[in-house]
Amino acid sequence: MKQNRKDFLKTGGLLVAGASAATIPVSSFAKNIIKSRGSKMKLSFKPYTLELKHVFTVAVNSRKTTPVMLTEIEYDGIKGYGEASMPPYLGESQETATAFLSKVDLEQFDDPFQMENILSYVDSIDSKNTAAKASVDIALHDLVGKLLNQPWYKIWGYDKSKTPDTTFTIGIDTAEVVRQKVKEAAEFKVLKVKLGKDNDKEMIETIRSVTDVPLTADANQGWKDKHQALDMINWLNEKNVLYVEQPLPKEMIEENAWITQNSPLPILGDESIQRLGDLIKMKDVYTGVVVKLMKCTGMREANKMISLAHSFNMKVMLGCMTETSCAISAASQLSPMADWADLDGALLIKNDPFEGMKVIDGKVTLTDYPGIGLKS
Repeated sequence: MKQNRKDFLKTGGLLVAGASAATIPVSSFAKNIIKSRGSKMKLSFKPYTLELKHVFTVAVNSRKTTPVMLTEIEYDGIKGYGEASMPPYLGESQETATAFLSKVDLEQFDDPFQMENILSYVDSIDSKNTAAKASVDIALHDLVGKLLNQPWYKIWGYDKSKTPDTTFTIGIDTAEVVRQKVKEAAEFKVLKVKLGKDNDKEMIETIRSVTDVPLTADANQGWKDKHQALDMINWLNEKNVLYVEQPLPKEMIEENAWITQNSPLPILGDESIQRLGDLIKMKDVYTGVVVKLMKCTGMREANKMISLAHSFNMKVMLGCMTETSCAISAASQLSPMADWADLDGALLIKNDPFEGMKVIDGKVTLTDYPGIGLKS
């Protein structure tokens, strides 16, 4: 069942608060309306557990669920929605998100358009908790977009006709299950394959027995030897694979750079590049970057990372965790600026409480709903 937004707080969310400084140009008329309201922003949040359609296995773990935190910022009767998705291996949990969000004081700010200062304040509370920070960022963007009555891709001036196709992720599994997953993903024009264990070639060959669509490969730091990794990449190149994500552990910087220099395929940094500062440090190590809202604290920093990556002549893949349509729709507002997209997170779960961005014939398809694009 879809969650009734009006019932969001009835399950016992907590109220907390934020900061201030303007980045969004607002008409004097709109500013006068805001000042006359005399409202305060109120942040609430509650835990939610995503149930996956299939067991999701990558090189480092397997899971059937993903813990998330759903957030809401209310201002003068208008509500913006956000989300923190926290796969356990990333080090965040519903407990850490609760502890962090309890420190956020948005009621000290009476102007939600002061987004740069508000989000800088949220970021300054703690050095970690990037997903929890993203949940505030997404809710604030949703709120401000609704106040402006425009979706964010329009506010940023992006062309929604330029959204890319999204991959659909095939997790590591038995040959029988892999074939089933591939058949279920028949509408997708690109498939993403999780690798990094001892059955990599079997995974690829199994998929190729069902379909010849282009593939992308994500080793999730699973390969440990640069020469063996390069041999595998050369083999993948012959199997119509478009690019490879994070072939070696992120600590192996020189080895990852060596692979990039010798690879016939683009090599993208994922675990190696979390935030803007990491991108600057790793610009010569990888061909491209995987930008995810949960890694980089949300839409504000993701937008900056995409612009900076392009200035470095790096490719950009816009990715996600297993997420509801809330966070997926938020990321999708940036998708016209990405070279590739992996925004299938909401399609991997069976209890999505939101309705937003659609995948139509494999393509990221934006709505014109204001804010992050959720249906009211």
